Amino acid sequence: MPVRTRVAVIGAGPAGLLLSHLLGRHGIESVVVDSRSREEIETTIRAGILEQGTVEILSGTGASDRVLTAGQKHEGIELRFDGEGHRIDFAAAVGRAVWLYPQHEVLKDLVAARLAAGQDLRFGVTAERVEDVETDRPRVVAKDAGGGTVEIEADVVIGADGSRGVAREAVTGTYGGYFREYPFAWFGILCEAPPSAEELIYSNSPNGFALISRRSPGVQRMYFQCDPATDTGVYTEEQLWEILRSRVPGTTLNEGPIFQRDVLRFRSFVAHEMRRGRVVLVGDAAHTVPPTGAKGMNLAVADVVVLTEALRALLLDGDESLFDAFPDTARKRIWKAQHFSWWMTSMLHLRPGASDFDRMRQIGELRSVVESDAGRAYLAEGYTGRPLG
Repeated sequence: MPVRTRVAVIGAGPAGLLLSHLLGRHGIESVVVDSRSREEIETTIRAGILEQGTVEILSGTGASDRVLTAGQKHEGIELRFDGEGHRIDFAAAVGRAVWLYPQHEVLKDLVAARLAAGQDLRFGVTAERVEDVETDRPRVVAKDAGGGTVEIEADVVIGADGSRGVAREAVTGTYGGYFREYPFAWFGILCEAPPSAEELIYSNSPNGFALISRRSPGVQRMYFQCDPATDTGVYTEEQLWEILRSRVPGTTLNEGPIFQRDVLRFRSFVAHEMRRGRVVLVGDAAHTVPPTGAKGMNLAVADVVVLTEALRALLLDGDESLFDAFPDTARKRIWKAQHFSWWMTSMLHLRPGASDFDRMRQIGELRSVVESDAGRAYLAEGYTGRPLG
């Protein structure tokens, strides 16, 4: 017999778990399934720069206390070009901040909160398809870890299962969206060393872009621009440090053993449709952004905040208006975030085949930002995030 619930959520990532948490506060039951194990979800290390609004949602709703105690509050970033650093003071420009708190730590907090609340959270359950999409009883058909069939019948199905999940195909088809692929990627490393700077450094250099970040007091995260086809094993450790040093002239890097390498491709996507019948897409299932503007997880949280109110009105009051309006409401913020991410990316990276004119124009753009109160405020507002709701 199918499991019956009000909301079936595919994906135990930030979007799916937070939605379940917020719905639970309204007394709306849900079932959350994910193909991964709890250990995999909680130990896969991913970046996490949280906008102020995201932090306020996590802490204010009881989803996470650690985001304020273990997260690192940052009130600015440094833009580095022409061998000089220029601090963008978020607090002075817009009175807001961001927190450095990795995504896997957010997931630990959300999993713990949902299990403590008695959430029906099913790890190792792989959604295979969504059926009866156009009815008021859509169903998720899945397989458990032992190969048994699991069916979940709900009033609404939420696809929070990422860009390769089954929910996106159920709503939009395989290629139903606006898409851009960038001609460069980030080569990322994790190394054992104390932070090289108190705040993140975004560096535009003649040799290409670099980002100097951190994960903890003893671990640094660093990236540099590379070709998307780059093999992670092509460089020795010394070559990696040489490349990074060349990308941040004027900054002394604290070097240490490198224990992880990866190449992160740059893609932008926005689904043509975020809803079909009673099936709705949120987070990476609906949109992806390049990482330069730190919008990915924050945009997922914004989706969930809007959708929670729509589902509350639909399921508790019988009011369909917010649910019908959800895609258009969410898209307004999505496209602003797409623009900000594209703008940061294009301003900081060297495009293949760029001319001397292109290079000098880019420096002019950077100077227009750092030497203008309005320019600094625009960057600060976009980076720290516009208020939610």
